[in-house]
Amino acid sequence: MARVFVYGTLKKGQPNYKHMINTAKGLAKFQGRGRTVEKYPLVIAGKYNIPYMLNIPGTGHHVAGEIYSVDDQMLQFLDEFEGCPEMYQRTLMSIEVVEWEGKGSAGEGRAGAEGIMECFVYSTTTYPPEWVGLPYHDSYDSSGKHGLSYVLRESR
Repeated sequence: MARVFVYGTLKKGQPNYKHMINTAKGLAKFQGRGRTVEKYPLVIAGKYNIPYMLNIPGTGHHVAGEIYSVDDQMLQFLDEFEGCPEMYQRTLMSIEVVEWEGKGSAGEGRAGAEGIMECFVYSTTTYPPEWVGLPYHDSYDSSGKHGLSYVLRESR
């Protein structure tokens, strides 16, 4: 099992969460909530209002999201879904655990003493330079006050 940190449309209550609970695509078990240890720019960009975490450590905000434990099948699905490695790149990042729900033995999935764990995150280094000038968010909600509703793939 691998740990994945999701910050956008795959979170609970967001437009693509249905994929995280579709066992035909693999297994994803919600473990808890977290935020990036380093700051990153989280922008909403493109004509479909897609959330992107730009891989520019030290700029932006500590981005909030959810931590999942996923099997190999789900990880492969997520790579395809996220257009990895062209649109997003899957990299390991340090995530601070804010709230932990994960159950299991003490050795399984617990954060370190500081509450920090390494998770795969889909961020991007392949973006138009003007995206750096977009507003930065610390948390994503498709129906947030930004007014930039995500356009589902089925509707494009």
